[in-house]
Amino acid sequence: MLKPKKPHQSEVTMTEMVLPNDTNTLNNLMGGRLLHWMDICAAISAQKHSNRIVVTASVDNVSFTEPIRLGNIVTMRAKVTRAFNSSMEVFLEVWAEDIPAGVRVSTNRAFYTFVAVDQNGRPIEVPPLEPETDEENELYLSALRRRQLRLVLAGRLNASEATELKALFKVE
Repeated sequence: MLKPKKPHQSEVTMTEMVLPNDTNTLNNLMGGRLLHWMDICAAISAQKHSNRIVVTASVDNVSFTEPIRLGNIVTMRAKVTRAFNSSMEVFLEVWAEDIPAGVRVSTNRAFYTFVAVDQNGRPIEVPPLEPETDEENELYLSALRRRQLRLVLAGRLNASEATELKALFKVE
């Protein structure tokens, strides 16, 4: 059994500046570039938790709530919310900041799933996670529902076996 780790041990903050080569014709950050940065930030978090090479298994819905403009500073913060056998869920938040205007807005949130692999690319066990705060505990508990939903959508779990999801819709 691997020694449990705390969420703060996997926390990563990454900062990028939106340059002309990162933008579309409207001078907004291209979505693909942001997804690239988000994947890197979340992967580093998963690596810190597992001390292993990790591969991206899935990305939950990413909504673009606010445009990120040319010259904005993009800050991403990620940390592991739950570890399963070889996989880890990572929660990531994104903010855009216009420093001269003194404006900072939340632009994106997403859950990523990574699998830790050995040198041959085979899944390998990761340490369990021990949440410390109320927020971390809520993310930890709800991670099982999100995992079951991902598995059902991927066709890897029969919906009738998704006990955590079924409990949400149980009618008394």
